[in-house]
Amino acid sequence: MPWFKRTDKGILTPTESKREVPDGLWFKSPAGKIVHTRELKNNAYVVPEEDYHVRIGSAEYFEILFDNNEFTELDENMESGDPLKFSDSKPYPKRIKESQIKTELKDALRSAYGKMNGLELVIACMDFSFIGGSMGSVVGEKIARAMDHSLKTKKPFLMISRSGGARMMEAGLSLMQMAKTSAKIALLDRAKVPYISLLTDPTTGGVTASYAMLGDFNIAEPGALIGFAGPRVIRETIGKDLPKGFQSAEFVLEHGFLDFIVDRRNLKSRLTTLLRML
Repeated sequence: MPWFKRTDKGILTPTESKREVPDGLWFKSPAGKIVHTRELKNNAYVVPEEDYHVRIGSAEYFEILFDNNEFTELDENMESGDPLKFSDSKPYPKRIKESQIKTELKDALRSAYGKMNGLELVIACMDFSFIGGSMGSVVGEKIARAMDHSLKTKKPFLMISRSGGARMMEAGLSLMQMAKTSAKIALLDRAKVPYISLLTDPTTGGVTASYAMLGDFNIAEPGALIGFAGPRVIRETIGKDLPKGFQSAEFVLEHGFLDFIVDRRNLKSRLTTLLRML
């Protein structure tokens, strides 16, 4: 069957001359649409036509919101300790170190201040890539210190949440961050410093039960999963099927727990308009 054989070897590319396609050059959406990463970045990491909001981290949000991507980071070298000597299959310090190497982050949150369309602003943004964006002592402390900076300078505060909840490796210490951050928010309220909370996909657990839902304005990205416990746990607890779209940003908005949903491509302009009104 000679037609299955390639006889002209001159058209073959030598192995040493072959070039690999760089990783991350293309992005495939859940619906199957293929988008070049450059186009995705220029569209604020929203898939064109589908309007699917790709999960991004603090680096991307800072680039989208801060003018010319210029900002001053706060407490950038703060790291988690191991006060409880937690160890299951892997010691906690080892897990922290591996996550730092993999993500090039110190912990699951970065905070910074700069200008957004000329307006002074402090932003704290969670990174889901670092142990599921879990809230530990470092996350709570960095939020508290960033809020202290807002209180001192009277700059509005934006919290961008994306988290699986409290960090189990710090047990009760992680739960204490709920009370600590909530107390700081009360101080912002007393000082009349605006606090805007942006909930992104997913925002769950103790984060939802504390600072994520305590904004003067609670806003969300389209399609974001927002809730405390997971749908499966709730379904098994109440013994009933859940409504369609349960825990989506649209469902939460319809039931009065959000002020509005904002497309990421319009986020900077909408926030600017809101802060100028305030």
